[in-house]
Amino acid sequence: MNWQTPHPALTALLDAPKLPAVWPSPDRRRLVFGSSSGFPSLADIAQPKRSLAGSRVNPVTNAYPYDWYVGGLSVCDMESGEVRPVLGLPESPKIENLSWAPGGVQLTFTLTREDGLEIWCLDLDTAQARPLTAAVVNDTLVGLPYVWMPDGQAIVWKAVPAHRGPRPEPAAVPGGPVVHDNVHAAQAAVRTYQDLLEGAHDEAAFEFFASGELVCTQIDGSEERPLGIGGLIASFSISPDGQWILVKRLKKPYSYSVPYQRFPHDLELFRTDGTFVRTVADVPSSEQVPDVFDAVRTGPRDFAWRADAPAALVWAEALDGGDPKAEAEFRDAVKIWAAPFEQAPRELLRTRLRFEHIYWHSDALAIVQEGWWKDRSEVLTLFAPSAPGDSRELMRYFTDDLYNHPGRLLTEQNAWARQVLQTTAGGRYLYLTGSGATPEGQFPFLRRLDLHTDQTVTLWRCSAPFYEAVSSFQASTGRLLLRRESPDVPPNYFLRGLGEENERQLTLFEHPFPLFKEVKKELVQYRRKDGLPLSGTLYLPPGYRPEDHGPLPTLLWAYPKEYKKAAHAGQVTDSPYRFTWAYSLSPVLWVMRGFAVLDDPAMPIVGEEGEEPNDTFTEQLVAGAEAAVEHLVSLGIADPKRVAIGGHSYGAFMTAHLLTHSDLFAAGIARSGAYNRTLTPFGFQHEDRHYWQASDTYHRMSPFSDAHRMKTPLLLIHGQDDRNPGTHPLQSERYYAALKGLGAPVRLVMLPHEGHGYRARESVFHTVWETDVWLHRHLGEATYRVPTEGSLGLLALGFRGVAAWRDAQDKPKDEEQ
Repeated sequence: MNWQTPHPALTALLDAPKLPAVWPSPDRRRLVFGSSSGFPSLADIAQPKRSLAGSRVNPVTNAYPYDWYVGGLSVCDMESGEVRPVLGLPESPKIENLSWAPGGVQLTFTLTREDGLEIWCLDLDTAQARPLTAAVVNDTLVGLPYVWMPDGQAIVWKAVPAHRGPRPEPAAVPGGPVVHDNVHAAQAAVRTYQDLLEGAHDEAAFEFFASGELVCTQIDGSEERPLGIGGLIASFSISPDGQWILVKRLKKPYSYSVPYQRFPHDLELFRTDGTFVRTVADVPSSEQVPDVFDAVRTGPRDFAWRADAPAALVWAEALDGGDPKAEAEFRDAVKIWAAPFEQAPRELLRTRLRFEHIYWHSDALAIVQEGWWKDRSEVLTLFAPSAPGDSRELMRYFTDDLYNHPGRLLTEQNAWARQVLQTTAGGRYLYLTGSGATPEGQFPFLRRLDLHTDQTVTLWRCSAPFYEAVSSFQASTGRLLLRRESPDVPPNYFLRGLGEENERQLTLFEHPFPLFKEVKKELVQYRRKDGLPLSGTLYLPPGYRPEDHGPLPTLLWAYPKEYKKAAHAGQVTDSPYRFTWAYSLSPVLWVMRGFAVLDDPAMPIVGEEGEEPNDTFTEQLVAGAEAAVEHLVSLGIADPKRVAIGGHSYGAFMTAHLLTHSDLFAAGIARSGAYNRTLTPFGFQHEDRHYWQASDTYHRMSPFSDAHRMKTPLLLIHGQDDRNPGTHPLQSERYYAALKGLGAPVRLVMLPHEGHGYRARESVFHTVWETDVWLHRHLGEATYRVPTEGSLGLLALGFRGVAAWRDAQDKPKDEEQ
């Protein structure tokens, strides 16, 4: 069939202007706005690409094939509110990989041309952008293809080799078979990765596209100097003092079972003039490391530069063999090695849980973060790097206990342009910000932590009727940059002093679809039959009142989540004061078609006291859905015979389950899901037992196994190019074949060139059309008609500074455009 366009009310929402992305500068003086380039076309995403070692590359541009770009930039001065468009950019630019210069005076980014990738620089004082390199940047592997030198005067970037040979072509007749070898009977349980190497030609192509050489370019254009460092460079980083480069270089033998991130590699140390110093680590393949949570490879890992020292490498090494099931007092040792890297490394500290990160500040203050997935615990430990034995636990919490989460530590740039702990009073006070979850919703906060007393004081907290979050905080001046929104007002930025009432609005982003202001949004709370409290966000059409208009056809859109404690599973995870925005495939679109929509109703799967959550997955899932439907029916909002369930990825998997094991729903929509768990035998989602350890659970959690029970209409949608581990397109194809063969009402839509999410305009519009037709076919036409007076007239004023906006209000009406 041909591509279809949905109902005009839905098309208008999809075509509404997108809100700009915002990047605050490190010096907190400016905001940079980035406008969306909009939906790419199917022709854009159908550009040639090669799948190599778990990554993809556009063979023309030597870059990862991005499909969403920033389409334009503007600079806002926080003091004056003035906004200036960035000059010098080509028409319809394709911008990605933005990075602030040390100090925030300049901003660099990559710009995609038809024949390659360039690096550009934006001068914030002049709002002028210019190219720094030719279109020869190599962005094949994941991560920024360039880094700033600490002085902010130059960048080091990865270029396509100047003298690489011709592109390898596949042989007309293969020279031999593809062989996978495990004759030594080593365990290598890995998940179902895609886009892996499949033979000698793939290996040659991977080397051709991924190889690069490092180049140093002065920002003023005065010099461009190759460093003589080349090969399969997976990543590189520069020491805070700018004197050393750490390079991760991949090497053979390559694996056909895991992506390139797990290939063997050398970590090599160079001077920034390109002089080789030494090999820091010879790291073997981590193909044998099982894909279970908290499992790591043995030997050095997680290398990083110490942020508050000129040049010191820090890394972790497993003390438990990398096996989370092994008994061990300490899991990891953290080691440090300082320039000139002539003496032996020394052990800095040991962690009782798995090492995650260190927040640096000085020789007297640092905080190590460690965690353990099995019980979702995190620990922050305070220590002095100059005397690491002098340490104490600062706080312990559970990552999914949102009501008691302390927040994240705030950092700031130091003299070396590295992020370090933000402190005051000589290091006595630290600062934290978090979501501030409560039973009434989220109320973000800013807190000060006193390291002398371990007491926290709340300095600022969001309050109704707005949702506000801390975008940045400058402790030395007490200035807060807040991002504020409400259900009918999109996010905007405000600057205020801590404890002050006066504030300055920096942006005025208008509502992109005015009628959506009238959509009613409500946080609803109810209980599962076992007493577990649940919640979701309910959206109702403009003007709708259940007492006057009666029940509506209803769509539930959900995503299950596992918990180890029931007390954490029932916590509210949203806010009723967030902006009501219908993104491209949002279920909220259907309020404009007269539907009630319950978005993200909690579907917790709990396993306490040694039990695994998934052992009772189906029972808990059905109980959660049943509670949501019964609550909406009790409010007079939902017609129990006209309720649909839908979800994406694990939510699609959930949808198939609910249609198979309950009679709650009249129809379902499942996008990009997995339905046969025997095709993901070494774990899925948060299940880290393999099939042979929990075969009954795998079978019970496979809707494919119970396809003969499924009689409810199901719409399956999947991208033909889905490379997400576990959701291979084969999952939807085989499930459809099973349901069709057994006589179930099912429809399968395969979207050409689309991945796990759908990006092309044609694909998004067609998916919305398919969903709309499916819902109306199986739930019937909505009897409530959404008011449409003037509703399709979009208010697309873009974004302007407040001063410019106020000037516009004083113009004569005939001058307004």
